[in-house]
Amino acid sequence: MQVARICLMLGFCFIGPAWADLTIVQKVEGMGALGRPGGAGGSSSEITVRIKGDRARIDATPEMSTIVDGKTGEVLTLMISQKKVIRISAEKMKAASEMINQYNDKKTAVATAKPQATGRKETINGYEAEEYTMDTPHFKAAYWLAPKFPNGAAVLQQLREVKSDIWKSSNRNVPDYRDFPALPIKTVVDMGTIKVTTTLVSVKQDPLNEADFDVPKDFQEVKTPDLSGMLPPAKAGTNEKASPHP
Repeated sequence: MQVARICLMLGFCFIGPAWADLTIVQKVEGMGALGRPGGAGGSSSEITVRIKGDRARIDATPEMSTIVDGKTGEVLTLMISQKKVIRISAEKMKAASEMINQYNDKKTAVATAKPQATGRKETINGYEAEEYTMDTPHFKAAYWLAPKFPNGAAVLQQLREVKSDIWKSSNRNVPDYRDFPALPIKTVVDMGTIKVTTTLVSVKQDPLNEADFDVPKDFQEVKTPDLSGMLPPAKAGTNEKASPHP
């Protein structure tokens, strides 16, 4: 599912006070099984995340972009070559998250893992980094944090503000940037058959064009179904509602 894939890779959704515009470019390797040609060891690609005001734009492929409105919780998926847009409201996002969690084991769904320091250090792209790891029922991850990355503290603070509770319900085991004491510049996520490595390429705070966060006028909107009606009912003989939350 597109929503789950974006949550896993990035987990970005903007809320909070006004900041300088932010552009983050990441190199991603091993994404074949997540929607790109090639297998887990396939060719690398780049993901660009742009944040302006209350909105974020994620360009993961040349064919598709995602725009998130932090005020409304609305998510727009732009299908570039088809000139179409899929609009998902905050309510539909919540319904989709509940559908995913409804079929997860309850103990797994409510577990909240936190990255833990290992004491290991490594130089990545010229910056000294410290390893933090996280082990969950779904994946294992290693995060390399760079305390001396230029302007890293300010960038990290902005990323802490762009983490929305919307994503917590759809994938609780994706860490919050508030869990990190420094800016992560490399992440390795091992899901068994898939291993994805994400490395920070660049961070810029140059002004961004407001129009890049709007749907082009010649794009046609594709209607989405009402996912809330697709949730399974509560089990008979109990007072429990059809929800993944205890």
